Amino acid sequence: MREICIAVAHLHRMNIAHRDLKPENLLYSKPDPTGILKLTDFGFAKETTNFNSLQTPCYTPYYVAPEVLGPEKYDKSCDMWSLGVIMYILLCGFPPFYSNHGLAISPGMKKRIRAGQYDFPNPEWENVSSDAKELIKGLLRTDPAKRLTIEEVMSNKWIARFAEVPQTPLHSIRVLREEEYAWPDVQEEMTRSLATMRVDYDTVHLKNLDKTNNSLLSKRRQHPK
Repeated sequence: MREICIAVAHLHRMNIAHRDLKPENLLYSKPDPTGILKLTDFGFAKETTNFNSLQTPCYTPYYVAPEVLGPEKYDKSCDMWSLGVIMYILLCGFPPFYSNHGLAISPGMKKRIRAGQYDFPNPEWENVSSDAKELIKGLLRTDPAKRLTIEEVMSNKWIARFAEVPQTPLHSIRVLREEEYAWPDVQEEMTRSLATMRVDYDTVHLKNLDKTNNSLLSKRRQHPK
């Protein structure tokens, strides 16, 4: 977590919001303990010179802050919410907010995100320190003004310990091992989900011209050149 925070702190010092913080965008320079953590994918990154200068809803559902869902404007504090979600996942193996219907995001999931409705269920959380839980709570505050800043997180006693996260069995890996025979179906579902998970505002919707009521197009159909 500390290495992730160092990367985010560098961006925030330059008034840049990443807007798509998630484990998939965190890569190590090499596959051994000496590898350096790299923050990648700046496709949604944006400079935030003014307070609440962002409005476009760019996000990945599991990690999106309440204010990014709209309609209000937001700033780089949206990254702090995403950090809280990442920390939650690293400590227990599953996200605090998810859809119960197999969708990338659902109305119920949006409602829980906006309300900050999540918990620390056992047995996954019974051995996690109260310091870690309090840090997550500070990051997952629905009011951006009350959410921890990256400077506050860097000075937090839990982060300052620089302790390695204990090995936590991720539920997705366990399921894959138990259901190896279903792996082709899992791959197909993962491909479908990833294709719809990242929400961008540049999606183009084309209208069927055969069903349009445009008078000019109708006239041209009747009198083709």
